[in-house]
Amino acid sequence: MPDRGGGPTGPRIRVGRPSRRVRTLLMTLGVLAVLGMAFTMFAGFWTDWLWYRSVNYSSVFTTTLWTKIGLFFVFGLLMALAVGFNIWLAHRLRPPLSAMSMEQQSLDRYRMGIAPYKKWLLLAITALVGLIAGASASSQWRTWLMWVNGVPFGEKDPQFHLDVGFYAFDLPWYRFMLGFGFAAAILSVIAAALTHYLYGGLRITSPGARATAAATGHLSVLIGIFVALKAVAYWLDRYGLAVKSSDFKATDNWTGLRYVDANAYLPAKTILFCIAVICALLFFATLWRRTWQLPVIGFGLMVLSAILIGGLYPAIVQKFQVQPNEQAKEAPYVDKNLKATRDAYGIDGTKVTEYPGTSKTEDKTKLRDDVDATASIRILDPNIVSPTFQQLQQIRNYYAFPTNLDVDRYAKDGKDQDTVIGLREINLNGIPKRNWINDHFRYTHGYGVVAAEGTNADAQGRPDFTESDLPSKGDLGTYEQRVYYGEKTTMYSIVGGPQKEIDYSDDNGEKTYSYKADSGVSLSNPVNRAAYAVAFGEPQILYSGAIGDGSRILYNRTPKERVEAVAPWLTIDGDAYPAVVDGRIQWIVDAYTTTNGYPYSSRTTLGDTTADSLTATNDQRAVVAQQNQVNYIRNSVKATVDAYSGEVKLFQWDTKDPVLKTWMKAFPDTVKPKSEISKSLMDHLRYPQDLFKVQRELLTRYHVKDATTFLSGSEVWQVPDDPTNKSGSAVPPYYLSMKMPDQKAQAFSLTTTLTPNGRDNLSAFMAVDAEAGTSDYGKIRILKLPTNTTVNGPSQVQSQFNSEQNIAETIRLLRGGDSEVEYGNLLAVPLDGGLLYVEPVYVRGGGLKYPLLRKVLVSYGGTTAFEDTLGEALNKVFGAEGPTTQPPDEGEDEGGGTTPPPTSTNPTVQEALNDAQDAFEAGQEALKKNDWEAYGRAQEDLQDALKRAEDAQAQADKTGGSGGGGGASPSSSPKPSSSPSGS
Repeated sequence: MPDRGGGPTGPRIRVGRPSRRVRTLLMTLGVLAVLGMAFTMFAGFWTDWLWYRSVNYSSVFTTTLWTKIGLFFVFGLLMALAVGFNIWLAHRLRPPLSAMSMEQQSLDRYRMGIAPYKKWLLLAITALVGLIAGASASSQWRTWLMWVNGVPFGEKDPQFHLDVGFYAFDLPWYRFMLGFGFAAAILSVIAAALTHYLYGGLRITSPGARATAAATGHLSVLIGIFVALKAVAYWLDRYGLAVKSSDFKATDNWTGLRYVDANAYLPAKTILFCIAVICALLFFATLWRRTWQLPVIGFGLMVLSAILIGGLYPAIVQKFQVQPNEQAKEAPYVDKNLKATRDAYGIDGTKVTEYPGTSKTEDKTKLRDDVDATASIRILDPNIVSPTFQQLQQIRNYYAFPTNLDVDRYAKDGKDQDTVIGLREINLNGIPKRNWINDHFRYTHGYGVVAAEGTNADAQGRPDFTESDLPSKGDLGTYEQRVYYGEKTTMYSIVGGPQKEIDYSDDNGEKTYSYKADSGVSLSNPVNRAAYAVAFGEPQILYSGAIGDGSRILYNRTPKERVEAVAPWLTIDGDAYPAVVDGRIQWIVDAYTTTNGYPYSSRTTLGDTTADSLTATNDQRAVVAQQNQVNYIRNSVKATVDAYSGEVKLFQWDTKDPVLKTWMKAFPDTVKPKSEISKSLMDHLRYPQDLFKVQRELLTRYHVKDATTFLSGSEVWQVPDDPTNKSGSAVPPYYLSMKMPDQKAQAFSLTTTLTPNGRDNLSAFMAVDAEAGTSDYGKIRILKLPTNTTVNGPSQVQSQFNSEQNIAETIRLLRGGDSEVEYGNLLAVPLDGGLLYVEPVYVRGGGLKYPLLRKVLVSYGGTTAFEDTLGEALNKVFGAEGPTTQPPDEGEDEGGGTTPPPTSTNPTVQEALNDAQDAFEAGQEALKKNDWEAYGRAQEDLQDALKRAEDAQAQADKTGGSGGGGGASPSSSPKPSSSPSGS
């Protein structure tokens, strides 16, 4: 075409070309830049492949990679073809001549300008849209794999009677395909319209017809495709109502159809589907009619119908049919939601029992012995005593314990006992001299388990360790103590090469070690070294002499990130915990399968429902699912990570979960069958905290089973705030060995309290059997208190504790000087129709930087005791005689000690008792002065004196006594007033 817009040109300026040397240099730099970028991309890919191969999960890497590549190329190519074809077709249908107008003269310049580059421009446009579409599609690899491998749930939704798998696996893929179709149609319309305009097929200001017949037909077909896709969207929207979320009554994330959905939106979507189909046919008919009159009218009617039928009509139904009689109209749909939500969250088997909340036994002394049979009360708080473990068992500054320790069960003398456990992990901040060699080659691992009885403490308030020292020794026997993988181990290490590692230190100096497992990736290959040097941004990896034959690099070392990497389709619990199993330290990780496509089940945000006072101070405990919100969750996988070798094992736990079965089809041979879980591992598996927190949040509303009560909102509960700290966050659930009223023996349980919405009194006590391998595992029990009586909740018990004058005075004394008081977990135990509350109280006193157990609070039936030991506090609350109660024939002095009869006591016994009394009084004086060192010495003297008295009395009993009438029993001696040991 002629260049109609050309004008006079100015003088040409000749610009000198760069010299050959400069051109060569620039070309060389360009090639090097391209090669550098290519190797950087290769390094990321190659190191990922090497890591997955090192953990024997290369199939996860390849399946994920090929799925992403396949989706990228298929949908990228489809989008490129769709847009490119319509540009080519619009160019092919251009009119042979353009009208001579100012508009066309202006366009001529652009036509002439792009004429030599039309093919390249077409390729560039199609490549760009193809890349964008392909990248978007590749991110849908989970959706694709779930659609291809989906298995039926075996349950049908109550509205459309389709299998739940349709909503969980099929509908998300159909929606993606529909969204892709809309994007392709819109981009094709835009590209075709611009091409037609550029080449005269469409005109805005030129005289004559605004569009040629060819352009009209082409664009009409494209718009018809768009409208046809809208018809498909209306049809899918009908099923989408079953998984639609809305705010309704007692829940902010109600899911499923309500009355207005079933009787207004559903028929409206069907009508709009029919209108959209007719409108699409009208657009297609323009191929013959060559006019947009009918299609435009049809499109306008469709838009008007969408406003009236899809928006106004449902609002009228809601206003004039539902609101005047909402309870009757919504009740059938609420019933469906109640059942679906309880099924989807695994709370359908919850047993709710009425519980009086007050004791029915008048003589409370009879209940004293029942306490020990009802619960093994844990007075060692794993969330408080980490600094104590650190101070007493750190041994070296380059070791550290997690902020929150864990509770597990270990057998002692043939009986399981609750145990607080933590690993001595590597702490790089404590290394004497920080440099690259020390950080990554010498200080590579932690060492040993430290464990303590959960129900006891020693005379000075320190944990009663059952496994301690370095190397660790105690009740756990022989096991591999080196910890190369742990919660605090976030730095990479290079091990097994010429550079020796520091193993541990003892009185004979430092011991060295060289890693012997085949974990990690070999750095013997120079390509691997170069790849890791680029990937980690550390050039020394490439040339350091500390790396040689046998060197291996360890990274992704926390249990959570290892399990997340090998099973990216799982949601990981926020609290991995260690256990000694078959001579190895194993990290046990709970993992969940989730979906947000369970019809009628209300949604929840895991990050919010699992938040409590612990997650407020520990980011590692946060839980985030792939979806923003979920409405189905199962603890379907139990995973282990070996603390020495880093080996990851996934075990199928929920054998009925269809979501897990789907992923096991997608990633075969990655999850081991449940039968391969060993007995020793089963002994340490437990019910996960985060699942329990999700379930308790749902049960604050969904413990009711009838729609009327649910709609009234009269039975809504809430999770109380943690009264033991000022975080303002929810109280965490606590592990505790106890028995509920319908149980015959204690079971390892996870417990929590619930209060009425907006009030502080107790409304329910909830517990789940947390001991894996038992018939009752996972059974949730709720003790529901009557609404017409008031039973103190956790914050009220704490308030009562803080307000009692003698307790407040003791707390003031404990806080004297620079001491700090910390409140431990406030445990609740059902006992004889009432609730027994127990709370340990810790003190960081004087120069000590760690908390020691100093007092124990016990409250039952409105009676509160604040004593030095759990046993003493229980005795005071129940008015029972315990180990500190004197015999009837003995008197009590003003100091609380006992005065044995002077004329009938064995002299040796009497001397020991006098020493005990002196030590007792010295301890009391030291306690008032906050002199903890002197107090500790006094307690040791007291224990020694009591032991001498006991031995002397035993010897006297064996020889017939000492003349007078039987010696005084050592049980009448003073009891260590601040001994924090348990009952």
